Amino acid sequence: MRVLYFHQHFSTPRGSVGIRSYEMARRLVGLGHQVTIVCGSYGGGETGLTSKFVRGRRRGVVDGIDIVEFDLAYSNSDGFLKRATVFFKFAARSVGLALGERYDVVFATTTPLTAGIPGIFARWIRGKPFVFEVRDLWPELPRAMGVIRNPLVLWAMSVLEWASYRSAHRLIGLSPGIVDGIAHRNVSRDRIALVPNGCDLGIFANAPEPWRPAGVAADDLLAVFAGTHGIANGLDAVLDAAAELKRRGRSDIKLMLIGQGKLKAGLQARAQREGLVNVIFHDPVNKARLAGLMAATDLGLQVLANVPAFYYGTSPNKFFDYIAAGLPVLNNYPGWLAEMIAEHECGFAVPPDDAGAFADALERAADDRSALKLMGQRGRVLAQTQFDREKLADRWVDWVEGAAPAALDQSASAKP
Repeated sequence: MRVLYFHQHFSTPRGSVGIRSYEMARRLVGLGHQVTIVCGSYGGGETGLTSKFVRGRRRGVVDGIDIVEFDLAYSNSDGFLKRATVFFKFAARSVGLALGERYDVVFATTTPLTAGIPGIFARWIRGKPFVFEVRDLWPELPRAMGVIRNPLVLWAMSVLEWASYRSAHRLIGLSPGIVDGIAHRNVSRDRIALVPNGCDLGIFANAPEPWRPAGVAADDLLAVFAGTHGIANGLDAVLDAAAELKRRGRSDIKLMLIGQGKLKAGLQARAQREGLVNVIFHDPVNKARLAGLMAATDLGLQVLANVPAFYYGTSPNKFFDYIAAGLPVLNNYPGWLAEMIAEHECGFAVPPDDAGAFADALERAADDRSALKLMGQRGRVLAQTQFDREKLADRWVDWVEGAAPAALDQSASAKP
């Protein structure tokens, strides 16, 4: 079976961003399928291609995956207009491939929502099976965050969402809330599968030399947030907790923010202005280097802005990296992850917008390292039993294969 796979923000493990699409594509390749990934040039991402762009794109095979990379640079730090322009340019060029490439099934994953456009064309013009994966609910999330207020833009996004769901033969949601959100658009639940983000157990089990950033002592409690520094992440909550810890004189607790994003400079400026020397900022690192950091970390920080749409409507990579590394997790908003942490006793779930409760949890973690270690062990068991990437990839592959049974039958009959 030949799969044409659209993911604008694709990266291999050489990059510093999520690798879900890489792992899913590798699983397809391992089962004998042919996969072509179509992507852009994403800040923090690494496709593995090194040749020069020719007429705005380059193509090559990396780890058995045929990769088409458009020369369309994108960063979370870009303004809304620039990002929207890049989204639509990527969609337009992707439509050209959807109409011209040879393939049996087309797969597209958000974000952005415009990722569904080539799938719509593939379905209705070429009659191809289309599987659509939803990582965030749009326009629900930007509307709830207040980052998009123009009613015409929100209406257009709602129409595109409906058209993508209507066109897809099958859909995938990454969290229970996302599955519910798709179903609320009158999509039959038998067309929707829940396949959350997974844990890369092998990467974290075989971590390289553990390391800590300068300024963090071996006996300090090190709590790490690894992810985007954007509006959705609400990282002022970490600085609020750091200020409270400073007031309490807890210089033995260090908070590390590793990543990039639109708000990073402002966060750094605030930390300097308030003398928050207990906060360390660090540039993004690749997955292997992150595994080394996690091996020397005591606690993972799962932080988001207090937006109710996030409670059940997100499936953050960082949470699954933390538990894969055997780290307990401090989560600062309600929802399915907070409930999971409480049920499995693998960390702390604190109320949103409560710097005192956030700091209290950090102090409890620092003052009882034995209990903290047990929390991390329970998190690792959760990773192994429910979120093993390989097992989830098998579920994902079965769902995608089921969208194109005729192609599978032809492949089987062609084998000797």
